[in-house]
Amino acid sequence: MDTTRLIIVAVGGQGNLLASKVIGDAALFADIPIRMSEIHGMAQRGGVVESAIVFGNAKSTIIADGEADVLLGFEPLETLRALNKCNSDTIVISNLAQLSPFTVTLGSGVYPNLKSIQALIRAKTAKLIAFDATALAMEAGNVMSTNMVLLGALVQSGKTPLSSDNIKKAIVNRTKKKFVEFNIKAFELGFNTAKALA
Repeated sequence: MDTTRLIIVAVGGQGNLLASKVIGDAALFADIPIRMSEIHGMAQRGGVVESAIVFGNAKSTIIADGEADVLLGFEPLETLRALNKCNSDTIVISNLAQLSPFTVTLGSGVYPNLKSIQALIRAKTAKLIAFDATALAMEAGNVMSTNMVLLGALVQSGKTPLSSDNIKKAIVNRTKKKFVEFNIKAFELGFNTAKALA
């Protein structure tokens, strides 16, 4: 099978690692070769968490600059910061809900304009699918399901070999029972929103 390289970036606490585990389970259910690695970079202090996921028969999880086929961003500024991993064929999926860095919160920095962020991403990549995933998670019943909303958009993009059925099976397998219903609904909202934006 063709190799597909996926980068996921988030702020610590947004559920990047759970999303990666769901992806891993879904791939295993389908017998899709997968390799994964994570960088936790000060996650407990609101720092970036990055997951590199490679589908196919690659020998390494390292995704060099310009090699990502898909970039999934849980926060718009973190999506922009990972733009160096992209190329002109990369599909980018990004949440538009902002989590301000501590420098902005303290008043010593300014959060970039969202339209400017999107314009920069669009200029370097093949396609940007951007929407407020956090609002959809709240609609699903749990703001912590933002990661599942974004997984829905990822699967809908068709850029990975993952299926909706296997992701849902993995959600049931990986998440606490009391959150399964919220997470499945969030996944479906993300899938349908990305479909409408396609």
